[in-house]
Amino acid sequence: MLTPVTSVPIPAILEIGKGTVFNLDRILKQHGFANAVFLFDDFTYQMYKQDILDSITDVQISALLMESGLDIQELIKKAFEMERFDVVIAMGGGTVIDYGKYLAFSRRSPFLSIPTSASNDGFASSNCSLIVNKKKTTVPARVPYGIIADLDIIQHVPNRFILAGIGDLLSNITALYDWEFEEQHGAARMNHFAYMLSKKAVNSFIRTPLTDIRNPILLKELISSLTLGGISTVISGNSSPISGSEHLISHALDKIARQPQMHGIQVGIATYIMANVQNHRAERMMKVFTRTGFFDYVKGLGLNKEEYRQAIEIAPTVKPNRYTYLHDEVYRQKALRLLDEDEMLQAIFK
Repeated sequence: MLTPVTSVPIPAILEIGKGTVFNLDRILKQHGFANAVFLFDDFTYQMYKQDILDSITDVQISALLMESGLDIQELIKKAFEMERFDVVIAMGGGTVIDYGKYLAFSRRSPFLSIPTSASNDGFASSNCSLIVNKKKTTVPARVPYGIIADLDIIQHVPNRFILAGIGDLLSNITALYDWEFEEQHGAARMNHFAYMLSKKAVNSFIRTPLTDIRNPILLKELISSLTLGGISTVISGNSSPISGSEHLISHALDKIARQPQMHGIQVGIATYIMANVQNHRAERMMKVFTRTGFFDYVKGLGLNKEEYRQAIEIAPTVKPNRYTYLHDEVYRQKALRLLDEDEMLQAIFK
Protein backbone atom coordinates (compact mmCIF):
# COMPACT_ATOMS: atom_id res chain seq x y z
CA MET A 1 0.00 0.00 0.00
CA LEU A 2 1.29 3.46 -0.90
CA THR A 3 1.75 5.95 1.89
CA PRO A 4 -0.66 8.84 1.26
CA VAL A 5 0.69 12.32 0.64
CA THR A 6 0.07 14.43 3.74
CA SER A 7 -0.76 18.11 4.08
CA VAL A 8 1.89 19.90 6.14
CA PRO A 9 1.09 23.36 7.57
CA ILE A 10 3.91 25.84 7.03
CA PRO A 11 4.05 29.61 7.60
CA ALA A 12 2.51 31.73 4.84
CA ILE A 13 4.40 34.82 6.03
CA LEU A 14 8.12 35.06 6.73
CA GLU A 15 9.48 38.59 6.96
CA ILE A 16 12.98 39.13 8.38
CA GLY A 17 14.52 42.58 8.19
CA LYS A 18 14.86 46.00 9.71
CA GLY A 19 11.60 47.68 10.74
CA THR A 20 9.40 44.72 9.77
CA VAL A 21 7.25 45.07 12.89
CA PHE A 22 5.99 48.39 11.51
CA ASN A 23 4.76 46.66 8.34
CA LEU A 24 1.96 44.91 10.22
CA ASP A 25 -0.80 47.09 8.78
CA ARG A 26 0.16 46.01 5.25
CA ILE A 27 0.68 42.36 6.22
CA LEU A 28 -2.63 42.03 8.06
CA LYS A 29 -4.60 43.64 5.22
CA GLN A 30 -2.86 41.52 2.57
CA HIS A 31 -3.99 38.37 4.34
CA GLY A 32 -7.53 39.50 5.03
CA PHE A 33 -7.31 40.00 8.79
CA ALA A 34 -9.74 42.70 9.93
CA ASN A 35 -9.32 42.34 13.69
CA ALA A 36 -6.62 40.85 15.89
CA VAL A 37 -5.75 40.04 19.47
CA PHE A 38 -2.22 41.33 20.11
CA LEU A 39 -0.37 39.85 23.10
CA PHE A 40 2.62 41.63 24.68
CA ASP A 41 4.95 40.70 27.53
CA ASP A 42 6.15 43.33 30.03
CA PHE A 43 9.11 44.43 27.90
CA THR A 44 7.32 44.76 24.57
CA TYR A 45 4.26 46.37 26.20
CA GLN A 46 6.41 49.13 27.65
CA MET A 47 8.83 49.56 24.73
CA TYR A 48 6.86 48.95 21.53
CA LYS A 49 3.11 48.68 22.10
CA GLN A 50 2.10 52.28 21.42
CA ASP A 51 4.33 52.79 18.38
CA ILE A 52 3.11 49.54 16.83
CA LEU A 53 -0.56 50.25 17.49
CA ASP A 54 -0.14 53.76 16.06
CA SER A 55 1.25 52.21 12.86
CA ILE A 56 -1.83 50.00 12.37
CA THR A 57 -4.65 52.12 10.96
CA ASP A 58 -7.07 49.81 9.14
CA VAL A 59 -7.21 46.76 11.43
CA GLN A 60 -8.99 46.59 14.77
CA ILE A 61 -6.55 45.57 17.52
CA SER A 62 -7.24 44.35 21.07
CA ALA A 63 -3.94 44.71 22.96
CA LEU A 64 -3.32 42.56 26.03
CA LEU A 65 -0.44 42.54 28.50
CA MET A 66 0.15 38.88 29.42
CA GLU A 67 1.43 38.16 32.90
CA SER A 68 3.92 35.34 33.30
CA GLY A 69 3.17 32.13 35.20
CA LEU A 70 -0.24 31.36 33.64
CA ASP A 71 -1.14 27.69 33.54
CA ILE A 72 -2.94 25.88 30.75
CA GLN A 73 -6.38 26.15 32.35
CA GLU A 74 -6.04 29.91 32.78
CA LEU A 75 -5.03 30.24 29.13
CA ILE A 76 -8.01 28.19 27.93
CA LYS A 77 -10.31 30.35 30.06
CA LYS A 78 -8.82 33.54 28.55
CA ALA A 79 -9.13 32.12 25.03
CA PHE A 80 -12.86 31.58 25.30
CA GLU A 81 -13.58 34.82 27.15
CA MET A 82 -12.31 36.80 24.15
CA GLU A 83 -14.57 38.26 21.51
CA ARG A 84 -14.32 37.02 17.93
CA PHE A 85 -10.99 37.71 16.22
CA ASP A 86 -9.32 36.79 12.93
CA VAL A 87 -5.78 36.25 14.16
CA VAL A 88 -3.67 36.08 17.32
CA ILE A 89 -0.40 38.02 17.35
CA ALA A 90 2.23 37.62 20.08
CA MET A 91 5.36 39.74 20.43
CA GLY A 92 8.11 39.13 22.94
CA GLY A 93 10.07 36.30 24.52
CA GLY A 94 9.34 32.59 24.56
CA THR A 95 6.61 32.71 27.20
CA VAL A 96 4.27 35.13 25.44
CA ILE A 97 4.94 33.42 22.09
CA ASP A 98 3.88 30.12 23.68
CA TYR A 99 0.77 31.78 25.10
CA GLY A 100 -0.14 33.11 21.68
CA LYS A 101 0.41 29.77 19.99
CA TYR A 102 -1.84 28.01 22.47
CA LEU A 103 -4.60 30.64 22.42
CA ALA A 104 -4.67 30.39 18.62
CA PHE A 105 -4.66 26.59 18.84
CA SER A 106 -7.57 26.64 21.30
CA ARG A 107 -9.66 28.94 19.09
CA ARG A 108 -8.52 27.36 15.77
CA SER A 109 -7.19 30.71 14.67
CA PRO A 110 -4.11 31.74 12.66
CA PHE A 111 -1.13 32.88 14.73
CA LEU A 112 1.53 35.49 13.96
CA SER A 113 4.81 35.10 15.85
CA ILE A 114 6.97 38.19 16.49
CA PRO A 115 10.03 37.06 18.48
CA THR A 116 12.24 39.70 20.09
CA SER A 117 15.24 37.36 20.22
CA ALA A 118 16.56 34.36 18.35
CA SER A 119 17.44 32.34 21.46
CA ASN A 120 15.72 29.11 20.31
CA ASP A 121 13.42 27.71 17.62
CA GLY A 122 10.23 27.97 19.68
CA PHE A 123 8.92 30.93 17.68
CA ALA A 124 8.52 28.63 14.65
CA SER A 125 7.58 25.27 16.17
CA SER A 126 4.22 23.50 16.47
CA ASN A 127 4.32 22.97 20.22
CA CYS A 128 4.74 25.09 23.31
CA SER A 129 5.87 24.79 26.90
CA LEU A 130 3.09 25.47 29.41
CA ILE A 131 2.40 24.82 33.07
CA VAL A 132 0.18 21.74 33.39
CA ASN A 133 -0.60 20.52 36.92
CA LYS A 134 2.14 22.84 38.25
CA LYS A 135 4.76 21.31 35.94
CA LYS A 136 6.28 22.70 32.72
CA THR A 137 4.99 20.43 29.96
CA THR A 138 5.31 20.39 26.17
CA VAL A 139 1.85 20.50 24.59
CA PRO A 140 0.59 20.72 21.00
CA ALA A 141 -0.06 24.18 19.60
CA ARG A 142 -0.52 25.94 16.27
CA VAL A 143 2.20 26.26 13.67
CA PRO A 144 2.60 30.01 13.09
CA TYR A 145 0.73 31.34 10.08
CA GLY A 146 3.42 33.98 9.97
CA ILE A 147 6.81 34.84 11.48
CA ILE A 148 7.91 38.48 11.60
CA ALA A 149 11.44 39.12 12.86
CA ASP A 150 12.57 42.72 13.23
CA LEU A 151 16.38 42.91 13.13
CA ASP A 152 16.31 46.42 14.63
CA ILE A 153 14.99 44.77 17.80
CA ILE A 154 16.86 41.45 17.71
CA GLN A 155 20.22 43.17 17.05
CA HIS A 156 20.04 44.93 20.40
CA VAL A 157 19.29 42.02 22.75
CA PRO A 158 22.09 40.90 25.13
CA ASN A 159 24.67 38.60 23.50
CA ARG A 160 23.55 35.60 25.53
CA PHE A 161 20.23 35.45 23.65
CA ILE A 162 21.93 35.23 20.26
CA LEU A 163 24.51 32.74 21.53
CA ALA A 164 21.70 30.61 22.97
CA GLY A 165 20.08 30.54 19.53
CA ILE A 166 23.37 29.41 17.99
CA GLY A 167 23.68 26.66 20.61
CA ASP A 168 20.13 25.49 19.98
CA LEU A 169 20.60 25.47 16.20
CA LEU A 170 23.87 23.52 16.25
CA SER A 171 22.13 20.79 18.24
CA ASN A 172 20.48 19.75 14.95
CA ILE A 173 23.83 18.08 14.15
CA THR A 174 23.87 15.73 17.13
CA ALA A 175 20.08 15.29 17.15
CA LEU A 176 20.11 13.99 13.56
CA TYR A 177 22.94 11.58 14.37
CA ASP A 178 20.90 10.34 17.34
CA TRP A 179 17.90 9.88 15.02
CA GLU A 180 19.99 7.75 12.66
CA PHE A 181 21.25 5.77 15.68
CA GLU A 182 17.68 5.13 16.81
CA GLU A 183 16.61 3.91 13.38
CA GLN A 184 19.62 1.59 13.18
CA HIS A 185 18.53 0.04 16.49
CA GLY A 186 14.87 -0.28 15.50
CA ALA A 187 13.75 2.36 17.99
CA ALA A 188 12.51 4.95 15.47
CA ARG A 189 11.81 5.56 11.82
CA MET A 190 13.25 8.69 10.25
CA ASN A 191 11.32 10.99 7.99
CA HIS A 192 13.95 11.71 5.38
CA PHE A 193 12.50 15.01 4.20
CA ALA A 194 12.43 16.33 7.78
CA TYR A 195 15.99 15.05 8.19
CA MET A 196 17.11 16.88 5.06
CA LEU A 197 15.42 20.14 6.08
CA SER A 198 17.00 20.15 9.53
CA LYS A 199 20.44 19.32 8.10
CA LYS A 200 20.21 22.02 5.42
CA ALA A 201 19.16 24.54 8.07
CA VAL A 202 22.18 24.05 10.32
CA ASN A 203 24.62 23.70 7.41
CA SER A 204 23.44 26.99 5.93
CA PHE A 205 24.27 28.78 9.17
CA ILE A 206 27.62 27.02 9.65
CA ARG A 207 28.71 28.16 6.20
CA THR A 208 28.08 31.81 7.10
CA PRO A 209 31.71 32.84 7.84
CA LEU A 210 30.97 35.76 10.17
CA THR A 211 32.28 36.52 13.64
CA ASP A 212 30.07 39.49 14.58
CA ILE A 213 26.93 37.94 16.04
CA ARG A 214 25.04 41.24 15.60
CA ASN A 215 25.71 41.34 11.87
CA PRO A 216 22.29 41.47 10.15
CA ILE A 217 23.36 38.78 7.65
CA LEU A 218 24.28 36.37 10.46
CA LEU A 219 21.07 37.13 12.38
CA LYS A 220 18.91 36.66 9.29
CA GLU A 221 20.62 33.33 8.61
CA LEU A 222 20.15 32.26 12.25
CA ILE A 223 16.44 33.11 12.28
CA SER A 224 15.85 31.45 8.90
CA SER A 225 17.67 28.30 10.00
CA LEU A 226 15.80 28.10 13.31
CA THR A 227 12.56 28.50 11.37
CA LEU A 228 13.44 25.60 9.05
CA GLY A 229 14.28 23.47 12.07
CA GLY A 230 10.88 24.21 13.57
CA ILE A 231 9.16 23.26 10.31
CA SER A 232 11.10 19.99 10.17
CA THR A 233 9.36 18.93 13.41
CA VAL A 234 5.97 19.59 11.82
CA ILE A 235 6.89 17.27 8.97
CA SER A 236 8.25 14.52 11.22
CA GLY A 237 5.49 14.81 13.80
CA ASN A 238 8.03 14.86 16.65
CA SER A 239 11.08 16.78 17.85
CA SER A 240 13.68 14.24 16.69
CA PRO A 241 15.09 16.38 13.82
CA ILE A 242 16.22 19.07 16.27
CA SER A 243 16.32 17.39 19.69
CA GLY A 244 18.39 14.41 20.81
CA SER A 245 20.73 13.44 23.62
CA GLU A 246 21.99 17.02 24.00
CA HIS A 247 18.46 18.19 24.84
CA LEU A 248 18.08 15.37 27.37
CA ILE A 249 21.17 16.68 29.17
CA SER A 250 19.68 20.19 29.21
CA HIS A 251 16.32 18.93 30.50
CA ALA A 252 18.15 17.04 33.25
CA LEU A 253 20.08 20.18 34.17
CA ASP A 254 16.80 22.09 34.47
CA LYS A 255 15.85 19.62 37.19
CA ILE A 256 19.08 19.31 39.15
CA ALA A 257 21.24 22.41 38.53
CA ARG A 258 21.50 24.93 41.34
CA GLN A 259 21.24 27.73 38.78
CA PRO A 260 20.14 26.49 35.31
CA GLN A 261 21.30 28.54 32.33
CA MET A 262 19.30 29.53 29.26
CA HIS A 263 18.05 26.53 27.30
CA GLY A 264 20.20 27.21 24.23
CA ILE A 265 23.35 27.76 26.31
CA GLN A 266 22.96 24.40 28.08
CA VAL A 267 22.06 22.69 24.82
CA GLY A 268 25.09 24.20 23.07
CA ILE A 269 27.52 22.85 25.68
CA ALA A 270 25.79 19.46 25.63
CA THR A 271 25.94 19.48 21.82
CA TYR A 272 29.72 19.91 21.92
CA ILE A 273 29.95 17.00 24.37
CA MET A 274 27.76 14.73 22.25
CA ALA A 275 29.51 15.64 18.96
CA ASN A 276 32.70 14.28 20.54
CA VAL A 277 30.89 11.21 21.84
CA GLN A 278 29.45 10.55 18.38
CA ASN A 279 32.80 11.42 16.76
CA HIS A 280 30.83 13.48 14.26
CA ARG A 281 31.59 17.09 13.18
CA ALA A 282 33.07 18.07 16.54
CA GLU A 283 35.91 20.00 14.87
CA ARG A 284 33.51 22.09 12.78
CA MET A 285 31.41 22.76 15.87
CA MET A 286 34.51 23.89 17.74
CA LYS A 287 35.23 26.47 15.00
CA VAL A 288 31.69 27.87 15.02
CA PHE A 289 31.48 28.12 18.80
CA THR A 290 34.92 29.75 18.90
CA ARG A 291 34.41 32.34 16.16
CA THR A 292 30.97 33.42 17.45
CA GLY A 293 32.21 33.84 21.03
CA PHE A 294 29.99 31.07 22.43
CA PHE A 295 32.91 29.37 24.20
CA ASP A 296 34.25 32.67 25.58
CA TYR A 297 30.82 33.40 27.05
CA VAL A 298 30.28 30.00 28.71
CA LYS A 299 33.80 30.03 30.18
CA GLY A 300 32.70 32.97 32.31
CA LEU A 301 29.61 31.30 33.76
CA GLY A 302 31.38 29.20 36.41
CA LEU A 303 29.53 26.04 35.40
CA ASN A 304 29.66 23.05 37.72
CA LYS A 305 31.16 19.90 36.20
CA GLU A 306 29.45 17.64 38.72
CA GLU A 307 26.03 18.93 37.68
CA TYR A 308 26.81 18.03 34.07
CA ARG A 309 28.08 14.63 35.20
CA GLN A 310 24.83 13.98 37.04
CA ALA A 311 22.78 15.29 34.11
CA ILE A 312 24.51 12.89 31.69
CA GLU A 313 23.83 9.98 34.03
CA ILE A 314 20.11 10.70 34.38
CA ALA A 315 19.52 11.99 30.82
CA PRO A 316 18.19 8.63 29.51
CA THR A 317 15.45 8.66 32.15
CA VAL A 318 14.13 12.01 30.85
CA LYS A 319 12.77 10.24 27.75
CA PRO A 320 13.05 6.49 28.35
CA ASN A 321 11.08 5.76 25.16
CA ARG A 322 13.94 7.08 23.01
CA TYR A 323 17.24 5.38 22.24
CA THR A 324 19.90 8.05 21.73
CA TYR A 325 23.64 7.58 22.14
CA LEU A 326 23.24 8.39 25.83
CA HIS A 327 20.84 5.47 26.26
CA ASP A 328 23.79 3.19 25.49
CA GLU A 329 26.05 2.61 28.50
CA VAL A 330 29.24 2.59 26.41
CA TYR A 331 28.60 6.04 24.96
CA ARG A 332 27.31 7.39 28.26
CA GLN A 333 30.61 6.44 29.89
CA LYS A 334 32.48 8.11 27.02
CA ALA A 335 30.54 11.32 27.67
CA LEU A 336 31.45 11.18 31.37
CA ARG A 337 35.15 10.66 30.56
CA LEU A 338 35.11 13.66 28.23
CA LEU A 339 34.22 15.91 31.14
CA ASP A 340 37.65 15.14 32.61
CA GLU A 341 39.67 14.72 29.42
CA ASP A 342 38.56 17.34 26.89
CA GLU A 343 40.68 20.51 26.97
CA MET A 344 37.83 22.89 26.11
CA LEU A 345 35.54 21.36 28.72
CA GLN A 346 38.27 21.82 31.34
CA ALA A 347 38.26 25.53 30.52
CA ILE A 348 34.45 25.72 30.72
CA PHE A 349 33.86 23.89 33.99
CA LYS A 350 35.11 24.88 37.39
